[in-house]
Amino acid sequence: MHLLIAAAGSGRRMGATGNKLLLPVAGRSVLAWTLDASLACPAISWIGIVGQPVDAAAIAAIVAEAKPDLPVQWIEGGDTRQESVSRGLAALPAAAGGVLIHDGARCLVEPELLARCAAAVQQGAAVIAATPVTDTIKQVDGAGTITATPDRSWLWAAQTPQGFPVQQLRAAHATATEQGWSVTDDAALFERLGLAVQVLEAPASNIKLTTPFDLTVAAAVLASRC
Repeated sequence: MHLLIAAAGSGRRMGATGNKLLLPVAGRSVLAWTLDASLACPAISWIGIVGQPVDAAAIAAIVAEAKPDLPVQWIEGGDTRQESVSRGLAALPAAAGGVLIHDGARCLVEPELLARCAAAVQQGAAVIAATPVTDTIKQVDGAGTITATPDRSWLWAAQTPQGFPVQQLRAAHATATEQGWSVTDDAALFERLGLAVQVLEAPASNIKLTTPFDLTVAAAVLASRC
């Protein structure tokens, strides 16, 4: 299975001046932990790291420190996540039949979750890691007034990895470019095209590091795994 790691993370909400994936957590960079989990998954045979040129040298150093036993390729990303994934898809080896896409900021991902997603894709499915929503969700209008309370039994919080057959995902991205669609994750492209996407339940620890508090949580989880 081929894996694309989206590594162009902004540090704005983290209060950082650069890429949040280069911030330290539990003594190592966020991206180093993500890469470790990816390399520990036996189903992964190739990794592409999609980032911005300003971070290329720092990311190359992280890869070198990891001493990977499989190909890890640097891929220059675009101005948006959608464009970056498109570039990652274009850089996949010709033989790639399935691909997982994972946000580098989800450094607590477990190899077992990657393996479950890979197995589903190898069976021809499109899948995303997700967790059932436990909070009561309120729909709110522009004035801040509640307009609805959706039934949370139908709601899942989308995460990564997300996995797809390569040719289908490339076609979806091509259609998005032609139609001018802008989406926040790849599953949304499949949804617009009427293609089925299944959810695979992820552990509660598979959080995305967005705020300084998330770094504290991640450090505690990583310490508990040592």
